[in-house]
Amino acid sequence: MDSKLNRDTLEDRVRRELADSLDEELELELGDELLSHLPDQPDLTRHNEIDRRFYFTELLRLQRELIKLQAWVINHKLKVVVLFEGRDAAGKGGVIKRVTQRLNPRICRTVALSAPSERERTQWYFQRYAAHLPAAGEIVLFDRSWYNRAGVERVMGFCSETEVEEFFRTVPEFERMLVRSGIILVKYWFSITDEEQNLRFLMRIHDPMKQWKLSPMDLESRRRWEEYTKAKEEMLARTHIPEARWWVIEGNNKRRARLNCIHHLLQQVPYQEVTQDAIVLPQREHKPDYLRTPVAPELYVPAVY
Repeated sequence: MDSKLNRDTLEDRVRRELADSLDEELELELGDELLSHLPDQPDLTRHNEIDRRFYFTELLRLQRELIKLQAWVINHKLKVVVLFEGRDAAGKGGVIKRVTQRLNPRICRTVALSAPSERERTQWYFQRYAAHLPAAGEIVLFDRSWYNRAGVERVMGFCSETEVEEFFRTVPEFERMLVRSGIILVKYWFSITDEEQNLRFLMRIHDPMKQWKLSPMDLESRRRWEEYTKAKEEMLARTHIPEARWWVIEGNNKRRARLNCIHHLLQQVPYQEVTQDAIVLPQREHKPDYLRTPVAPELYVPAVY
């Protein structure tokens, strides 16, 4: 009986992963017209599932609010920094994608730094992160941030315990300095269970379209689950300050995590709708003496499809 229940639960979680991958392709095409034609989803409440139509409707509504927030940030020259931290495969990238999906990439940009170069290793630790901080009227989302030192660098042995202690001593003052400078700083930790991470890793291993998401570092992090847990617990305890507190996102259900995170983010920056000037399309100029030069046939891409 128990094995049957576990098998059904696992099958449902795999189905949910596959369905989410397929629905991801619909999201950029979302609009009221498409939403009205979405088929109903069977009752999945016993699996703690969220209805597909409701998910898409809420996602689109929240993304419209993000556009209003973007306009407010531009209009009031705000500086917003959002940190996304958490386990590998916890859903950070999926949330970042939904936040940026419909925003202006010149205003809202994502920073995902690679491993530091030899030169960067000799710099002040925060230096390469500070270079990506926003100017007035910008939003910056860090897909992993300076907290690498308290997590992956510490667990993988890329830094010494002395460097970790210096980080814990310095980071509260660094973040207070950012807040004093006028930056709105929001920190999210994405939490998933041991079982859920294992499932997501297996899904990536067996999906050629997602294998690129698995680096040797990700696989090693799976083995060191408990070490990461200890590092995470100390990090949250020592860097949770009134000026820049942590917020934990339950990430086992990807759809709920996305909606909850975006909804919460919108509450962290008080905003109102900005009145925009009406957009008027100008009349095209017509010049009688202009003749369009024909394009040579060999310049065209072959029409294979």
